Amino acid sequence: MSRVIDGAIDSRTARPFTLWREVLVAYFAPALMAGAGGVASGQAGLTVAAVTSIAGTSALVTLLIGTWLQRRKGPRPWTANLPRVVLVALLAVGAATVAGLVGWFASQWLPAHTGAPDAPWLTRLRLDLPISAALAASVVSWRWHGARRAQPRQP
Repeated sequence: MSRVIDGAIDSRTARPFTLWREVLVAYFAPALMAGAGGVASGQAGLTVAAVTSIAGTSALVTLLIGTWLQRRKGPRPWTANLPRVVLVALLAVGAATVAGLVGWFASQWLPAHTGAPDAPWLTRLRLDLPISAALAASVVSWRWHGARRAQPRQP
């Protein structure tokens, strides 16, 4: 937990943003939750999707957005200066849009133009990918922005 001392956040107790931890949590949290839901409801498709398309999308989006936010030369000024909620909303909508297009492409275009069969798991991608991407983008950007604010300001 962070402590506030004279209006400033004590960064010694603030949890730092570590990308590899964020990616691990982004994979295992949805895999465990959706997997448990699939097992409890007897939906084998959900159980398989939990560790593939749902958790995989979440980890990939976390890695991409986290890397982009945490680039070596410092953050882009607009990402650090925007209010946390606005940054989260922008990145969540952007990630969901891109992932939705990928899901549509995979579910519609692949069976029609390649030798890939029209399988039920392809249909799941239209929903799994954008939801996973939006949640992952929201969490990683929320955590990054919070960790960024907890850091002491450089002169």
